[in-house]
Amino acid sequence: MAAAGRRRLPAKRLVISRMRERQSARAPLTPFKVAGLAAISIAAFAGNSLLTRAALAGDLIGPGAFAEIRLASGAMALVLIAVLSGRDIRPTARDFPGGIALLVYTLGFSFAYRGLDAGTGALILFAAVSATIVLGALRTGPKPGLREIIGLVLAFGGVAWLVAPGVDAPPVWAAGLMITAGTAWGVYTLIGRSGGEPIGRTGRNFLIAALLAAPVLLVSNLMDATPAGIGLALICGVITSAAGYAIWYACLPRLPVIASGGVQLLTPATAALGGVVFLSEPAGWRLVIASGLIIFGVALTLFKPTR
Repeated sequence: MAAAGRRRLPAKRLVISRMRERQSARAPLTPFKVAGLAAISIAAFAGNSLLTRAALAGDLIGPGAFAEIRLASGAMALVLIAVLSGRDIRPTARDFPGGIALLVYTLGFSFAYRGLDAGTGALILFAAVSATIVLGALRTGPKPGLREIIGLVLAFGGVAWLVAPGVDAPPVWAAGLMITAGTAWGVYTLIGRSGGEPIGRTGRNFLIAALLAAPVLLVSNLMDATPAGIGLALICGVITSAAGYAIWYACLPRLPVIASGGVQLLTPATAALGGVVFLSEPAGWRLVIASGLIIFGVALTLFKPTR
C-alpha cells in the first residue's frame, strides 16, 4: 500500500500543478497591473537588444554560443523556480510550438546582428513582428478596427523615424534572418495569448529550445568566447529573457491582440532612452517626437473610446 501511494504521488503532483496553471490563467489583473507588467517586459526586451549588440558587436562571443548560453541559462533558472514552487516543468506536445518559435527567434536574432546595425535590425524585426500579429488577428479574430490599425501604423512610423539615421541597405542574408526572427517572435506572442501559468510555460519553452539548440553549441567555438561575452549571455538569458518573457506571458492574455504587437514597438524608443540615461548618448528632438508618436499610436491600440 505504501509503495502504491508513492507511485501515485507524481500523478497527484501533476494534477495539482495543472490546477495551479488554470487558476493562474484566470487570476484577475487590474489594468494598472497589466500596464506595469507590459512596461517591465518592454524594458527587458530593450535590455536583450542592448546586451546582444554589446556582446556580438564587440566580438566578445560568437552568435551560436551566445544563443545557446542564453537559452540554457534561462531554462535552468526557470526550471529551478518551477521545481522549488511546485510547478510542472515537464514539456508536453502542447509546448513544442512555443519552444520551436523561441528557438527560431533566438538563433535568427543572434546571427542576424552579425550583419546588421542596431537601427536597421530594429526596423526589420518589429516590422516582421507587427505584420505577423496583424495577420494572426485577421486569421483568428477578433478583427482589428480602424483605430487599432491607425495606432499600429503611427507607432511603427515613429520607430522608422527614430532609427532612420542609422539605416543602411542591409545584406540580404542578415535581413532574411531578422525577418525570420521577427516572424517567430510574432508567433511566440500569439501562442502566449492562450494563457497558462507563465513561469512553468515559459520554462518548458526555454527547456525545449535549449535542448534543440544544443547542436549549435557543438559547431560553435566556445573557446573563443571571452568571460565578458559569457557574462552578457548569462544576464541576457536569466534576467532579460527568462524573467522578461515569463512576465510577458503573464500579461499577454489580458492585452488586445493588436495591442500585443503595438506595445512591443516601444522597445526601440526604450533602448534609445536607455542609451541616453546609462551611456550618456545625446538626446535630440528626434527621440522626443518619435517616442511621443509611438506612445500615442500604442495608446490607440490599447484604449477603447467610451460611449
